[in-house]
Amino acid sequence: MKPQRDWEKPIRRLELLLRLKSFPVGMKLLEKKEELDTIPFLRRMDHKVTFCQMTNLVRNFDWTVGATREDFIYVSCPSILGFTDIPPLYKDGTFRSIVWVRTREDGKRYEAAVPRIPLGKFEAVALAPQVYNPFEPDMILIYANPAQMMLLINALQFDDYEVMTFHCIGESSCADAIGRCYLTGKPSLTIPCYGERRYGHAQDDELVMALPPASLEKAHRNLETLYRKGIRYPISYAGAELDVTSGFPGAYGSLDQILEIRGDDNRLLLGVTGGIGSGKSTVATMLEELGAPIIDFDVLAREVVEPGKPAYDEIVNFFGRQVLQADGQLDRKALSKIVFRDFEKRKRLESFTHPRIFEAYHLEVERLAREHPGAVIQVDIPLLIELNLQHRFHKLLVVYVPEAVQVERLAARDGISLEEAANILKSQLPIDEKVAYADYVIRNDTSIEETRRQVEDLWKTLQTLQAERLASRGGC
Repeated sequence: MKPQRDWEKPIRRLELLLRLKSFPVGMKLLEKKEELDTIPFLRRMDHKVTFCQMTNLVRNFDWTVGATREDFIYVSCPSILGFTDIPPLYKDGTFRSIVWVRTREDGKRYEAAVPRIPLGKFEAVALAPQVYNPFEPDMILIYANPAQMMLLINALQFDDYEVMTFHCIGESSCADAIGRCYLTGKPSLTIPCYGERRYGHAQDDELVMALPPASLEKAHRNLETLYRKGIRYPISYAGAELDVTSGFPGAYGSLDQILEIRGDDNRLLLGVTGGIGSGKSTVATMLEELGAPIIDFDVLAREVVEPGKPAYDEIVNFFGRQVLQADGQLDRKALSKIVFRDFEKRKRLESFTHPRIFEAYHLEVERLAREHPGAVIQVDIPLLIELNLQHRFHKLLVVYVPEAVQVERLAARDGISLEEAANILKSQLPIDEKVAYADYVIRNDTSIEETRRQVEDLWKTLQTLQAERLASRGGC
């Protein structure tokens, strides 16, 4: 029973990014009990079990286990899995009223609320650490504390946002994870019940979420993105009695600045980005020929670190004279090698340069807006998305080529191997992920004529947008 994809990488990254304490549990529902024999290393218990015991054996003992209707202690577990119906003693509320509710009427409502997998569709269930690729799962169970679950929810909401509604029926709340996930096809979070803590050994601080396979892949992808934005587990404390202004992302503290830079006139700021070897400069030059002035962040970055500038002095004081050339200019390659290997040093370098770059950028925007009223001002920033700057622009353009083309172009440009080029690209957000942020995309992997055609079409679109914006302001 081979899986359709390799689960090792996304599961391992999920474990690392969330610092999970136990294995994510893959769950496979089987139409025939004989299919259990096709799953490698699967164990059958020699005594009756509960479903939550099986889950514990997987996530904490590293076992692969399976069961049929006959393997469970009593009817509640297999009825949730759709292996059997509940008897009249359950349906009339008697069973739940023994312990969990006051009256049989309450028990009847309780039992009717339990989400169950449709009856008769499956005969067996297999559970395994999904990292070992035992099968293609129907769902994956994650056990984590509330802070870890919050980041998991953030990742699931990062694209295709929707409010996530979760449930807890009370005892037998495993049904809220597996039953609801199966029935809705969506992630389902719940609080493990008394029984799961007593028999399945769920810890006091643990929640459980069942994820459809596609949702786990989405969570893995977006946890990586949030990590690059500084949203990580464990969550660092800012301090209840301190001024935490500096700890907020730039988008929070710079709203007034963003409004100022966007202006109240008819300027349109177009952020232009791509990846190494995507041909971003070629596209920017074509747009400039059509009438869009350019602000190049690479140029600004070189200007603010010239000798005698404040950023220059701060860099030399921190990194030492090892980052200088014989003529006193910064040795940019030497500095890049240092910060490429050390994330913290890179952040320190950015703290010296970024404030000065943005100051120069704001001055340049105001100058161009005065000299070219109503202009489409394109701002060329290689790491625009990595630096989380997209909120500073009215529209975002990504110049795209497939990653394989990037690698080939970078290797040819710099005279390095394809492997070295691929490793350099890993320092940037994958270009396919950048496209998800774009308002406009220009593919630059065919002919120069085709690229120019796309640029001209984009220019017409931008001109139309400007006309609409002007009209909405009461202009003529």
